[in-house]
Amino acid sequence: MAKKNTSSGQVRIISGQWRSRKLPIHDLEGLRPTTDRVRETLFNWIASDIRGARVLDCFAGSGALSLEALSRYAEFATMIELQKDAANQLKQNLATLQCQHAEVINGDSLTILAKGTQRGFDIVFIDPPFRKELATKAIDLLMTHHWLNNNALIYVETESEIASLPVPASWVPLKEKQAGQVTYRLYQYQTTDTSAQ
Repeated sequence: MAKKNTSSGQVRIISGQWRSRKLPIHDLEGLRPTTDRVRETLFNWIASDIRGARVLDCFAGSGALSLEALSRYAEFATMIELQKDAANQLKQNLATLQCQHAEVINGDSLTILAKGTQRGFDIVFIDPPFRKELATKAIDLLMTHHWLNNNALIYVETESEIASLPVPASWVPLKEKQAGQVTYRLYQYQTTDTSAQ
């Protein structure tokens, strides 16, 4: 049985400049905010890498991951969200926080990732709606269209029945944990390009 998030309708920022701030989120189908416990573990893992990082949130949803990163002084966050109401709520929450170091893109994540980017990212969150095979497709697009800076950290959250996640050889697994029906993993992208040496 899926556990109901006790903070349904709100997301709480754990630490940083907006510590303990609660922000409204829409109760929309497929919107599944990363729990406080999982978020706390994740941000303990990446704490020393957030300040000054460029963050990409491939399936932003409630924005819990991006907002936490921005609260901890990430340089900039790009949030991609398919559902218009959720995207509009993200924009409102950024305005409430008076945060101008972020952009919200309302659209299909896979379509947007396929367009590529002019600047790479240092931290990438992949936390898609479950059981649609979106994580694997997003991983392929991130690599094909050069979204990752060298040594980028990539967080992937999937349903726990996915026993193993096919990732590129250049993604070094750093951490993996399970919490209820969720498995979450952290990788580091290490380019094999030696031309700069």
